[in-house]
Amino acid sequence: MKTLPIAIAFGLFGAVAVTVSFSQQWPTWVMFVAWVSFYIFGKTWQSSLWAFLQIVLGMGMAVLIQVTAGLLSQLIGTLGFAASVFFYIGSLAYFARTKRLNNITAWFLGLIILFGVHPPLEPLPILQLLVPIISGFVFAWLNNLVVEKIHARLAPHSSTH
Repeated sequence: MKTLPIAIAFGLFGAVAVTVSFSQQWPTWVMFVAWVSFYIFGKTWQSSLWAFLQIVLGMGMAVLIQVTAGLLSQLIGTLGFAASVFFYIGSLAYFARTKRLNNITAWFLGLIILFGVHPPLEPLPILQLLVPIISGFVFAWLNNLVVEKIHARLAPHSSTH
């Protein structure tokens, strides 16, 4: 019986998140990538903020890859894309050595989001992706808050049984 309230919380938050996502025509998987990022990267607002920043930077890197590939392809043909990827992904080795921007997984999640959604390379469609990303972090935070409250409420009872 102890798992039932947690299962209900998970199901409720998941159902609400998907309903909101569908009604707003967001790419639901993007919201869930952010949701899981909350759990992967530490479950605090500070760790979430740093993960969010690096996801956004990864999206920016994906834009730079595409723009640079377009320019390079005029010079070296189809190798332009590979050269662009090589340069930008290679630069992550340097970011990995920094104190705050070293979360390569978050950078790649940003790359995955932008290449997966493949929006037009215009500011508004790219910035609109921030809404489901932020929502994913918020839903995860709220879900986690409720689950922690459920655990705290059940903890005194579990020591007596």
